[in-house]
Amino acid sequence: MQALDLYGTIEEYLDFHEEVRTLYSNILEAIIDKDISTIIDIGCGQGDFCVLLGINGFQAYGVDLSQKQIEIAKKKDIDVECIDIKDVKKKFQCATATFDVLNYIPPKELQNFIQSTYDLLEENGYFVFDFNTLFGFEEIAQGTLSLDLEEKFIVIDANFDSDVLYTDMTVFTQENELYNKQSGTIEQYYHPKSLFIKIFKEVGFEVVDLIDVYLHNDEEADKQIFLVKKGK
Repeated sequence: MQALDLYGTIEEYLDFHEEVRTLYSNILEAIIDKDISTIIDIGCGQGDFCVLLGINGFQAYGVDLSQKQIEIAKKKDIDVECIDIKDVKKKFQCATATFDVLNYIPPKELQNFIQSTYDLLEENGYFVFDFNTLFGFEEIAQGTLSLDLEEKFIVIDANFDSDVLYTDMTVFTQENELYNKQSGTIEQYYHPKSLFIKIFKEVGFEVVDLIDVYLHNDEEADKQIFLVKKGK
């Protein structure tokens, strides 16, 4: 099982529901007053944000590279597909990428990803996404978590080193009297906002807003949201 698919199987046990609601609310607030009807949600996962977009009157289309996640999302009666954004043929008025999507992209691939997103948008289209701050990586994301559930035992160990967060996951699932072990590591990359701004200028995005988000504390923003607009 791929590491991101493994994470998808344990995400429901991690109790991030309040943080997800807060983040989704901030992203919706950034676009709700814009002249937008069609949205592509990049890295849609199990489709929860697509569902929320539909509730708020948007026509949402979700894409993800995980077939396992897309299979779960399709059960929610939403328009989703397992496809790379480079292969999407339609144009949209807005693109979203929520809950760390861009932090999973290595620095060398970031400009290509943002260029591909730019190419998906209609003229004057918007791109809105969140990303972890250095404070979020150093002070919030690191640590060890263990969960002893009825039929599962989960251990997560996250360490931030040289601008990369390495999250090791081990899951023991009881099957009759035995336990099945699954393990994997996911990597997330710290991207300073100066790098984003440099890429925006080269690609053709104009910065509309930069929003601080406080998901886990009131001391310092652990996430930020960029709202950018496609230039002519």
